[in-house]
Amino acid sequence: MAPLRVRNTAARSRLFSSSGKRKPLLEERLDIAWIRFEGQRDTSRLEIAEMAASSSLFSTSFQGVMSFQNTNLCYKEFNCRYSNFIRKQSSHSNSKYLTHSPLFPNERSSEFGQNDKFSQKNGFLCRTLKIENLPSFSVGNKFQLTDVIESQQFDRDLLSAIFEVARDMEKIEKNSPGSQILKGYLMATLFYEPSTRTRLSFESAMRRLGGEVLTTENAREFSSAAKGETLEDTIRTVEGYSDIIVMRHFESGAAKRAAATAGIPVINAGDGPGQHPTQALLDVYTIEREIGKLDGIKVALVGDLANGRTVRSLAYLLARYKDVKIYFVSPDVVKMKDDIKDYLTSRKIEWEESSDLMEVASKCDVVYQTRIQRERFGERIDLYEEARGKYIVDSHVLEVMQKHAVVMHPLPRLDEITVDVDGDPRAAYFRQAKNGLYIRMALLKLLLVGW
Repeated sequence: MAPLRVRNTAARSRLFSSSGKRKPLLEERLDIAWIRFEGQRDTSRLEIAEMAASSSLFSTSFQGVMSFQNTNLCYKEFNCRYSNFIRKQSSHSNSKYLTHSPLFPNERSSEFGQNDKFSQKNGFLCRTLKIENLPSFSVGNKFQLTDVIESQQFDRDLLSAIFEVARDMEKIEKNSPGSQILKGYLMATLFYEPSTRTRLSFESAMRRLGGEVLTTENAREFSSAAKGETLEDTIRTVEGYSDIIVMRHFESGAAKRAAATAGIPVINAGDGPGQHPTQALLDVYTIEREIGKLDGIKVALVGDLANGRTVRSLAYLLARYKDVKIYFVSPDVVKMKDDIKDYLTSRKIEWEESSDLMEVASKCDVVYQTRIQRERFGERIDLYEEARGKYIVDSHVLEVMQKHAVVMHPLPRLDEITVDVDGDPRAAYFRQAKNGLYIRMALLKLLLVGW
């Protein structure tokens, strides 16, 4: 076989310095680098592949396996890792593979064994793999989302990357007062429903990163909405004054309408009984910090599950993780709705409804308590009174909980967690609220300036 040569100087410059030495790029930890050429020649990718495959790093790994002489005839597979090669056995061949690569940060193969085909061309065994787009979380790149509207927007890779930024934000908050990351940016908060933690944590997050805030509290009564102005007109007006909008609304779906109208990022800070994605993000972040893992956990969602947007959003995010089991503990009048149950079933997440809080609490890593929301019952005060007070986390519940388990609550609480629980180290709800600052700092930074 003739020596492989790189013809594209731009491609070569991505990997080598002018002196011919390999750049540090290949010294970074690589995950997956599957390259597939299906039926047509992609010059830049091919040449980078040729160069990498012909280097001394890969010569022993791929000798006798790859052929670039018949690129248009045969699917090509190549995979590269600078260190910690993983050998994976298949019935056809041995392959060393990774999960993602800074060489090709926007590509990923399908899972091994899926959509892979084998063909024999000129004595070479070739495999084709479906290439998918993989977002890059490298510093300086654009954030993958333009708005934050619902929990379904996030996969576990994106969640992990956001949590890493949140940890950086915690360092800034503690060690670097006066940060100017968002200097020159202006955030508008439109809150059509009451809020303390969410509104103040967003405003604190913006100011701690050097940004400015325009705020409207109780916009339902003290804005032009009281005069009959449509949400769309309000959004079009406010976006002219700001760089990002954080909105809480009493109608489910309002955040989607706002995002469809605005030309700037919109963050859903709660839309009626719909969703509260930033609360869910901080909840999952808190669980990871408190329990130390997200796979294989058991979580009890307790209280008003029919009207609670926080538990709905949290259920969507928990479905991203493996071997999770969710218990629904609620009065009959506020049971979790079928759309969430159906979604969890479709994701093969085990769930169970129970009326026994004590039994469930003894099994779980997280007891996530919520208040019965009187404002969602309208004139049916009788139903509210029927639901209120049925499930209370108190010292008796703490006695049956495991030592590592935690009690969480999105707050505000009424009487569903007794005050004597506050002194127990497993009471995580005030730490949970503080974590909201770091998550919201991270989201503002990512939406406005990127990774």
